[in-house]
Amino acid sequence: MESDEIVAFFTKAMDDDPDLSAAIAAIQTLIEFIKLSSADTLVELRERLKRAIETVTNTDSSVTSVSSGCELFLRFITLTALDQTDFQQCKKIMVERGKVFLETVASSRDKIAKLAVPFITDGATILLHSKSRVILHTLVAAARANKRFQVYVTESCPDRSGLEMQRRLHQAGVPCTLILDAAIGYIMEKVDLVMVGAEGVVESGGIINKVGQRALWRVEELSTRSERAR
Repeated sequence: MESDEIVAFFTKAMDDDPDLSAAIAAIQTLIEFIKLSSADTLVELRERLKRAIETVTNTDSSVTSVSSGCELFLRFITLTALDQTDFQQCKKIMVERGKVFLETVASSRDKIAKLAVPFITDGATILLHSKSRVILHTLVAAARANKRFQVYVTESCPDRSGLEMQRRLHQAGVPCTLILDAAIGYIMEKVDLVMVGAEGVVESGGIINKVGQRALWRVEELSTRSERAR
C-alpha cells in the first residue's frame, strides 16, 4: 500500500463508522497493510510499518490516540512473531495477533462503561468537557439502566466539539445543556461529578486530552477545597 492508499483506507474506515475511534481505524489500516505488504523480511516489514504509522499520524485525526495506539499495536504483533523462522508464517501470526489486539481494544469501551456506570447516581449533575465516545457510551448505558441525571457539556472551543456531544446526548434521550468554556467556575457548585475523556494515558497515570481540561481540573480542585473549608 502506498501513502495515498493508506490514507484512503483509514479515512474510509472513519467515514463508514462515526463511532469508530481514530486509534482503532489506524489499527485496522495497519492490519490491512500487513496483509498486502510485499516485504521479504521481518525487518523490512517493521520499517514499512513505521512509515505507514507516520502516514496515518499525519492525517487530520487525533495525533495522540493514533500514535499511542499504533505503537502498542506494533509492540504487540512484532514481539509475538520474532521466534518464527518462516517469514510468511510470521506475517500470518502478525495478522492474527493484530486481530486479537483489535478485538481487545474495541471491547474496552463496553468494559469502561460497565465500571463507570455505578459512579453515576440518581439525581446527579454531571459536567463534561468536549466530546468523548467513551463517556457518551457510559452515559447512554446509565440512562438505559434507568438512572436519572443531568449533564452540562462545555462548548470546547476552538473546534466546538461540545456541540456534537450535546447533539448525540439529546439523540440518546439524555438531558444536556451546553455551556461556555468560561462558565465552568459558575456551574461547578452545582456539579456532583466531572467526567473527561482521554486521547492518551501516560505511564504515570496522567492523561492527555482537549485544551481546557487543566483549567477544568483546577476549578474543580478549588471548589472541593472551598466545600471542605466550610
